[in-house]
Amino acid sequence: MAEAHQAVAFQFTITPDGIDLRLSHEALKQIYLSGLRSWKKKLARLRNSFITGVYPASPYSWLFVVIAILGTMYARVGPSMGMIGKIKENLPASEYLSHQGQSIVSALLFSTGLWFALIMTMRYILKQLLSYHGWMYEQHGKMSATTKLWLTLVKIFSGRTPMLYSFQASLPHLPVPTIKDTIQRYLESAKPLMDDEEFKRMAALAKDFEIKMALKLQWYLKLKSWWASNYVSDWWEEYIYLRGRGLIMVNSNHYAMDFLYVTPTRIQAARAGNTAHAILLYRRKLSREELKPLMIQDCLPMCSAQCERMFNTARIPGIETDTIQHYSDSKHIVVYHKGRFFKVWVYHGGRLLNPRELELQFQHILNDTSSPQPGEEKLSALTAGERTTWAKARKAYFRSGKNMQSLDLVERAAFFVTLEDSEQGLQIDDPVNSLDAYSKSLLHGKCYDRWFDKSFSFVVFQNGKVGLNAEHSWDDAPIVGHMWEWMLATDCFQLGYNDEGHCKGKADSTLPLPQRMQWDISNECQWVIETSLNVAQLLANNVDFHAFPFKEFGKGLIKKCKSSPDAFIQIALQLAHYRDKGKFCLTYEASMTRLFREGRTQTVCSCTVESYDFVKSMMDKSATNEERLRLFRYAADKHQMFYRNAMTGAGIDRHLFCLYVVSKYLGLDSPFLKQVLSEPWRLSTSQTPIQQVELFDLVNHPEYVSCGGGFGPVADDSYGVSYIIVGENLINYHISSKFSSSETDSHRFGKHIRGALLDILALFNLNTK
Repeated sequence: MAEAHQAVAFQFTITPDGIDLRLSHEALKQIYLSGLRSWKKKLARLRNSFITGVYPASPYSWLFVVIAILGTMYARVGPSMGMIGKIKENLPASEYLSHQGQSIVSALLFSTGLWFALIMTMRYILKQLLSYHGWMYEQHGKMSATTKLWLTLVKIFSGRTPMLYSFQASLPHLPVPTIKDTIQRYLESAKPLMDDEEFKRMAALAKDFEIKMALKLQWYLKLKSWWASNYVSDWWEEYIYLRGRGLIMVNSNHYAMDFLYVTPTRIQAARAGNTAHAILLYRRKLSREELKPLMIQDCLPMCSAQCERMFNTARIPGIETDTIQHYSDSKHIVVYHKGRFFKVWVYHGGRLLNPRELELQFQHILNDTSSPQPGEEKLSALTAGERTTWAKARKAYFRSGKNMQSLDLVERAAFFVTLEDSEQGLQIDDPVNSLDAYSKSLLHGKCYDRWFDKSFSFVVFQNGKVGLNAEHSWDDAPIVGHMWEWMLATDCFQLGYNDEGHCKGKADSTLPLPQRMQWDISNECQWVIETSLNVAQLLANNVDFHAFPFKEFGKGLIKKCKSSPDAFIQIALQLAHYRDKGKFCLTYEASMTRLFREGRTQTVCSCTVESYDFVKSMMDKSATNEERLRLFRYAADKHQMFYRNAMTGAGIDRHLFCLYVVSKYLGLDSPFLKQVLSEPWRLSTSQTPIQQVELFDLVNHPEYVSCGGGFGPVADDSYGVSYIIVGENLINYHISSKFSSSETDSHRFGKHIRGALLDILALFNLNTK
């Protein structure tokens, strides 16, 4: 064990001749290398912070400015307009500096000040440029002269070779929409969901709110938007996620799947070794800021703030609110297998373990036949149960001794790994049930074999399939999705396996073996664990899940319809939902706001008056295809407008949410805000981005498609729908609901989605083959 090696780095005995000191050179070497790695990492962070801090300028530009100023000074040209002379006069007297030396020091100080002023000016100009979003509202395929000029200026002021966080200081703040615009857009989105009397009542409440209270609440939001980096994100994280006292398993956490058709190796330990190594390589790139910020149109940066808490992070339960604990570094991972917890060192001798070495570590755990300690097997059920129960148990049973030390190891780990004793993935002889089981396994597992509080739990199944369960408070799906794609691509296209299916490379025979973690779980604590497990299993057993690939057509054919693929799919979901339930509902579609600093998501209300009219025309047998097609165009255009508004900070939901938070702080009660925010989302949808990583080439390797990921239903009588547009000819769907609701059936809804997509395409008279 590594702790034992370090503990005996030196030993001593007392003899009649004095103290006999014996040193373990190997242990001292490991301590030295470990410390060296830590210092290198600190210096690299310091260097990266400086480079990011002066971006979009380069550190070398300082030298250019200094040389230019010194050159003009000696050429007796006065670019400083007397500033260098003023600085020279105010320099403290020194016998070590000659008159010429004082002139040089003054010039250096002036040059440095001028350099910083230029940096701030460039950053301000770039921020103003990035605040322009007119390009988003232009017709697809057509670009105005204004937008072309704007793009040119963005490229000029964006600098070269940005690091991951280079653009953070240049990203604009999320703007606060006007009260009038938000209320108007809300009423427009609410109209198809209410009858005339309900709509009149809501309009009256909105008018009363606008006159009596809104301006006061808006003033506080404006103040916050000027002061804080983002007026929404911290409150969203706290009140939507961290203050929730219910179960985060199913209700909050989301998951990601492996390749749909390919399994690189069926050796569990080998797949775990390669993929864990790839994830750790990604962490190293993240730490060194070697990853480029994600861009729109290859020049518009998106916020990277969420990446900071991807690794070495855990959600810590509290009585009233949870907190997110992030550690600057971690040298180990925690592995769960058949009820036992193991600590695995991922560094040795100052270097990262290679895939073959990690494979042997995992194989050692798989070969271990020891039994779980009392209470250890189902311990993770505490993270699956109610938050208050877990917080009280943590305070009562994990504050000292073995439990505190082992819990600290879990929470400080780079990430959590589960080596499953079951097989999952697409089975050709039973594709429907196999994908459904795969989804449920990743969403909740056995309710005690994932650590749901970790930033993510990485799952490796017995047949070599992998998956991931991510905690939602710190991230949105595109962030962890980028890491997931990078890992899959690195595993298959860069690391690879030998002919026997094992990891490539050689292993160091002196590596410390995985360490069994020790627990002392009392009978009282075991009772609390069982209580949490029972609650979690009730929820897990109630989840109805259906995942399927839609192969009839994809975005390639949708583009021939001259429609946005997202709008096409969302309108199809409206038609499918009406056929399924016979009514319309409040629909949530997640849109990103990462064009702004610390932006996360905004809601696109996909059920509009236009989509309502189109669905009604599809249900009306007397309507002609020409009329339906015209209504579809209107609905698609309106959806695109709503989506663009959400992306550019003009969305509805987050603004109303923040107004509600301010009203609570001020002790004010608004019937309008209360009703708006109490309405349930009975159809919650999200498009998971894919092909964010250049390593993937679906043209030459079409079989390497990911199945994407999904999430649970947000209400008892609701559907959760995640869809992934893969390449040109495939759309993967993940549908969740609850068995307890008589209104929902995931498989039935899946059939309606297939039918809606095909029926809408038929309006365009296009061949799906």
